[in-house]
Amino acid sequence: MLRTLVIIGFALVMASSCSRNKAAKSVPQAPQRNVRAVKIGETERGIASWYGDPYHGRTSANGEVFNMNEKTAAHRTMPFGTWVRVENESNSKRVNVRITDRGPFVGDRIIDLSRRAAEEIAMIGPGTAMVKLTVIDAPRGEVVEKYGVQIAASEDRLKAEALKKEVERVVKPVRVVEKEGSPVLYRVIAGEGSREEADALARKLRDQGHRGFVTRQVP
Repeated sequence: MLRTLVIIGFALVMASSCSRNKAAKSVPQAPQRNVRAVKIGETERGIASWYGDPYHGRTSANGEVFNMNEKTAAHRTMPFGTWVRVENESNSKRVNVRITDRGPFVGDRIIDLSRRAAEEIAMIGPGTAMVKLTVIDAPRGEVVEKYGVQIAASEDRLKAEALKKEVERVVKPVRVVEKEGSPVLYRVIAGEGSREEADALARKLRDQGHRGFVTRQVP
């Protein structure tokens, strides 16, 4: 009798384990998409959608606060800071947007516009539209986003300069940036490029024993 109960119990445990495994396998996983390099003039065609509330005021994937009244957009693979001209193929209206977020992750949509950008090409009502994307240079007067990795901040300029020389053995460029205040701080910042490049650099520096965080640089 005892042996029978043990066998039944073991069978129930195995059945439960198999059920859990099947359930886990049935949960759809978001596809992993790598950020890719883009060139000026590159084009892409597909469906655009837009977003506003309730995302207004939340943090975008690049670290900025999303403002639905600015001309920004989400794309799955274009680097943050990329400028794109979006043309609504149904009415030929155009708008220039800056990529600051990731998405859309619905069907075959290729870009998610902020509400303001969607208004400019008259797609608020329809909700979606067939569009043509063209990678462009940053419009005149716009600040081109640059990111680096802040490794340390010190009140001692000599210490900051010494750390700069040490880090330069691993990566370049490395700068010492003076930050006004009381006291004055000397920040050691490595690299200058896209957000994705800065993220990769931060990982490389961690492997070398240097802690740091990605920070936005204003030219």
